[in-house]
Amino acid sequence: MSKLVIIFPGLGYTTDKPLLYYGVKIAGEVGYRECKKLSYKSDIQAGNNPKEWERLCQDLYRQAELQLSEIDWGLYDDILFISKSIGTIIAAKYAYENNIKSVRHVLYTPLEETYIYPTKESIAFVGTKDMMYDKVVGLSGNAGIPLFVFDDCNHSLETDNVIHNIEIINKIMIKTKEFISKVN
Repeated sequence: MSKLVIIFPGLGYTTDKPLLYYGVKIAGEVGYRECKKLSYKSDIQAGNNPKEWERLCQDLYRQAELQLSEIDWGLYDDILFISKSIGTIIAAKYAYENNIKSVRHVLYTPLEETYIYPTKESIAFVGTKDMMYDKVVGLSGNAGIPLFVFDDCNHSLETDNVIHNIEIINKIMIKTKEFISKVN
């Protein structure tokens, strides 16, 4: 079985940050030998401006499309998208718009717009101090996406206690490994 994992980072939360770094390592342990790590940047300062936010999402989506344009999706039996924050929107939209049916999603701190695009096989993680916490809980429930909630954690699924953060990342990676180890 040929397996491919694609990493969709957040803005500022790159593939060398703990969630994505260890997510890639876990995927490799369970047989995802091919890995594509996306990167994108933008000068668009969205803030709380909905029009600028939409422009930013479109800009990052176009960058992702270019980086993924060479992939022959039909070569893979098992496709995994691991994403963080705004990357969850891009990953969900890309799978939906490109009709990639065999994809599974690991959604680290998804944003509200992620749920516009249905993701059939997914798992999500959020902290109670994440700005999206209340919305993610409701949207994940409505979508039937298993959600793991971490008390006192921010949008990076961290607290002010480094040792506790290491314990949290351990719990997250155990759940991630359980999810991605399941055979389609």
